[in-house]
Amino acid sequence: MDHRLWTIDPKMNPQIAIIMGSKSDLVVMQDAADVLKELGVAYEITVVSAHRTPDRMFSYAKEAAGRGIKVIIAGAGGAAHLPGMVASLTHLPVIGVPVKSSNSIDGWDSILSILQMPNGIPVATVALNAAKNAGLLAAQIIGTANETVTNNLIAYKQELAKKVEESAREMEGN
Repeated sequence: MDHRLWTIDPKMNPQIAIIMGSKSDLVVMQDAADVLKELGVAYEITVVSAHRTPDRMFSYAKEAAGRGIKVIIAGAGGAAHLPGMVASLTHLPVIGVPVKSSNSIDGWDSILSILQMPNGIPVATVALNAAKNAGLLAAQIIGTANETVTNNLIAYKQELAKKVEESAREMEGN
């Protein structure tokens, strides 16, 4: 089954999967895709619901490593079972993005659902709606075995530092 909705380049084999519980989560999860694209890291992105399409979730998680995926970023709101359920089905690292959804309790339900995983089924968890950080963390994991990604990350962080220095000079009148 081809689960990909979009990849950075169809000729590249995606190493990172971005999945979300519903299409409405894309407004948050797009930040992960954008930063991966900026860093030149191939990814795939799709919708996989733990509650509405459990068979799809099961096959997606089980088949991801065989397709060359190295890290899964899973965003979900409300009960937010997607990251934990996917983590229970694969040996790949899973990064959970709690999404503040329309039926959310200020996002705390999503945060705690992803954060409070039982021992043995870890899910790295970023802040509420922090898909960009999930993308950066996934790239850092890939970068441990990919010098190009590492160099792109270094340049990205140097640009962040440069922007802060520029802001400080502007505020200080220098």
